[in-house]
Amino acid sequence: MCGPTRPPALPRRKFHDLHVANQSPIAEKALTYIGVLYELEREAAQLSNDARQRLRQDRASPVVDKLHHWLIGQRQQVTHGTATAKAIDYSLKRWQALTRYLDDGRAPIDNNWVENQIRPWALGRSNWLFAGSLRSGQRAANIMSLIQSAKINGLDPQAYLRDVMERLPTIRQSRLHELLPHNWTPADKV
Repeated sequence: MCGPTRPPALPRRKFHDLHVANQSPIAEKALTYIGVLYELEREAAQLSNDARQRLRQDRASPVVDKLHHWLIGQRQQVTHGTATAKAIDYSLKRWQALTRYLDDGRAPIDNNWVENQIRPWALGRSNWLFAGSLRSGQRAANIMSLIQSAKINGLDPQAYLRDVMERLPTIRQSRLHELLPHNWTPADKV
């Protein structure tokens, strides 16, 4: 995505885990606040960037402020080192990044899109330790990067790689940049 940096996910995961583990009323209340913010995002999904930013300022910002003040108050009441304290501390330490989306209608509320894009690579990391050699691992990483870049640029990775592999032996080195996924035009359209 061009434009603003994607913020970390709202701290719902920490509070969700806390609630699942021990039915924490603090976690439940935090999840309620976060749920309201995500509901507002669903309402804003089809709006223009400017309209989305106005909705966030008018309706989400007050909820975020209430959540922030509530978290500060709760943190003063919980024991250091507990799971609840850790979940609250995680949120408060990242508050500026967590709320950056309020000021830019282009920014998403969380980084789920990015996490979904890198998940296959994170899951496969331990499998790639056995590529055979350092050089094999580097080659595999290069191919996987090209495949993922092709997907991000809306290309069919198989068609893209087939065309690139056919053209690679005859293209001048000074024109190799034309074969990168963000610059690529199929050979039949050149």
